Amino acid sequence: MKTPIVASRQSWFLRQRMTLFTIAVVAAYAVFVQWLWGWHVIIAQWGEVGVVPILGALALLTSTYFLRTWRIYDYFPRETTGRFLSLFRVTQLHNLLNVMLPFRAGETSFPVLMKTEFGIPLARGTSALLVMRLLDLHALLAAAGFGLAVEAPSPMLAWPLWLMFLLVPVVAFAARRPLLRFAAKAVPQVGQKFIHEIENGLPSNVGAFGRAWAMTIINWFVKVLVLAWALGLMGVLPLGASFGGALGGELSSILPMHAPGGVGTYPAGITAGALAFGAGGSKAAVADLARASVNAHLLIIVSALTGTALSLLIAREKRPA
Repeated sequence: MKTPIVASRQSWFLRQRMTLFTIAVVAAYAVFVQWLWGWHVIIAQWGEVGVVPILGALALLTSTYFLRTWRIYDYFPRETTGRFLSLFRVTQLHNLLNVMLPFRAGETSFPVLMKTEFGIPLARGTSALLVMRLLDLHALLAAAGFGLAVEAPSPMLAWPLWLMFLLVPVVAFAARRPLLRFAAKAVPQVGQKFIHEIENGLPSNVGAFGRAWAMTIINWFVKVLVLAWALGLMGVLPLGASFGGALGGELSSILPMHAPGGVGTYPAGITAGALAFGAGGSKAAVADLARASVNAHLLIIVSALTGTALSLLIAREKRPA
């Protein structure tokens, strides 16, 4: 029979297992980086880039968090009107949990936070999050297509194809009713709930959907361009490679297999994306690329912490009566 003290300890470990796992993985990653290069080598690269570009990149990345908040603000106008700052705090907490928790576990915080702060039902918050994540995925693929179109040997063909892909969500929303009916008939029974969730999470009109889509495109293009710029400053060349690295890192962050804090997976995504888009494959070039990917990942983590700190510094608004 377990004593109350032993049972209490086991209960605490069960409650904190995700946090403890995250701390252990981050610590192991820090030790690995120190063993492979030494943190002084990683930090020295920041000195080579300069303070002004770093602060500029942080400011631009932080600005994307306001765009994300505006998208949600416009998505739930009745519940969030007049409470933008509270919503900014919620989105930043959700973003930080998403960054730090493994396997996309942080996503579950969004509907919970929206219900707690704004009274939005869990089912509606979850459905809206699903639609927004589909828009995020499309925007990232559109950004990838932009990079491919820039490097394409036949731009007269590449750019019209890219534009057609960019407008797919708007056209799909305009034809959503027949498309959803077709999808409901085409997918097996197990997929019916997924289709139903998408339908429930869609905005009520074309204007609202168009604004959400436009903010998604702007947000991800700004983020990818800033990351590509930062990678270029750290020696990731040519331009297509730095662009591919930024895309690879961000794609790794929205996949289900996401390590705590993105340690390992995010730099690996940057490295794979840069190599796929033309980065040098020699041993020295790959080593330089790996160091740059670690620093780009640190930039993302610092921007997430900066946004969260900024949101917590903002005075709490009074709840409407």
